[in-house]
Amino acid sequence: MRRTTPLALAALAAALLLAGCGTEGNDAGRSVSTKPTRAACVGALKLTAADSGRDLCLAKGGELRLALDGDKAHPWKPVEAKGGALTAINSGFVLQPGDANAAYRADRTGTVELTSARASEQWKVTVRVR
Repeated sequence: MRRTTPLALAALAAALLLAGCGTEGNDAGRSVSTKPTRAACVGALKLTAADSGRDLCLAKGGELRLALDGDKAHPWKPVEAKGGALTAINSGFVLQPGDANAAYRADRTGTVELTSARASEQWKVTVRVR
């Protein structure tokens, strides 16, 4: 009887997993794509510093709120929105020095880049409104 090592089993599992990955495939002759659709857009987003680098979709009429927690020694700069699809709304009170809070309503279709920074890092999120 042949014995299989744990390393060989791990390699086989990885190969099988990778064989099923990809952005496009063929399902019984039909093209399958993982590109976002209108249904992939959400009605509300709550973002933090951990969301930096994400590309998100917000449904028209939806709301986005973000809170970047900083401190006096490492404060966040105010959030900037580049693009015309979002309208700033009241985000509430900033309770701690160094925090950056913002809130927006998705009024028009389009793409917006939200950015902020502090001495040790950059924060950026791209939001598509549909």
